[in-house]
Amino acid sequence: MPATFINMALVLLGGGLGLAFKGFISDRLMSILTHALGLCVLAIGIGNATGTQDMLCVIVCMVIGTVMGSAIDIERRLEGAGDLLRAKVFRNGSGGRFTEGFVNASLLFCVGAMAITGSIEAGLNGNYEIIVSKGAIDGVTAVSFAATLGVGVMFSVIPLLVYQGGITLLAGWVGPYLPAAVITEMTAVGGALIVALAVNMLELGREKIKVGNMLPAIFLPIAYLPLAQWLGGLFSGLF
Repeated sequence: MPATFINMALVLLGGGLGLAFKGFISDRLMSILTHALGLCVLAIGIGNATGTQDMLCVIVCMVIGTVMGSAIDIERRLEGAGDLLRAKVFRNGSGGRFTEGFVNASLLFCVGAMAITGSIEAGLNGNYEIIVSKGAIDGVTAVSFAATLGVGVMFSVIPLLVYQGGITLLAGWVGPYLPAAVITEMTAVGGALIVALAVNMLELGREKIKVGNMLPAIFLPIAYLPLAQWLGGLFSGLF
C-alpha cells in the first residue's frame, strides 16, 4: 500500500503543476501536447500488447470482457462517478472537462502492465521499485492531462487507490499461485486497452471507444489459460 500512496502523491503533484501552469499554455499547444501524449500512450499500448504469447487468449478475453463490461455499462458508471464528484466540487455547475479528465486519467493510470506487475511485486515482496517508476511516469502525464482536461485528473487517485491498492492486498493472498503466463497475458490485454485509449486521445475514430466497458477483459486470462490448458489436454487425449 505505501507504493500506491507514493503513486497517488506523484499524480497529485503532477496534476497541481499542470493546473498551475495552464494559463501559460495556449490552446494550440495543449492540443499538440494531447496528441503527442496520445502517441506516447499508443506506443506503450502496442509494446504491451505485442508481448503476448497467446494471441487467441487476448482476442477471447477482449470479446468476452467487452460483453461483460457492456452489460454492466462500466463506462457510464465511471462517467456518473465523475459527474457526481464534479457536482460536489463545483456546486455552481462549472468544472469544464472534469468528467473527461477523471475518466481518461483513471483508465490510463489504472490499466497497464506496470499497475498489475508493480502491485503484485509490492504485495508479494514489498518491492516498490516498479510502482514508484510508474508513479513518476504518471506524474509527468498528469501535468499534460491536468493542463488540458482540468482538475478531474487529480481525482483519478481515488480509483487508483482502489485498483492498485486492491491488487496489492490480493497479491499477498493469491499472488503466489498466479503463473507468469497469466501476468503476461493480463499485460497484453491491458496493452490493447491502452491502444484503444490512445485512439480516443488522437480522435482517430468517428465515435469514442468505450474503453471502460472493456475493463473486465484484463482479468479474464486468470480463467482462460487454465481452461484452455485443460481443454487442450482433454482433446489431445481423445486423438
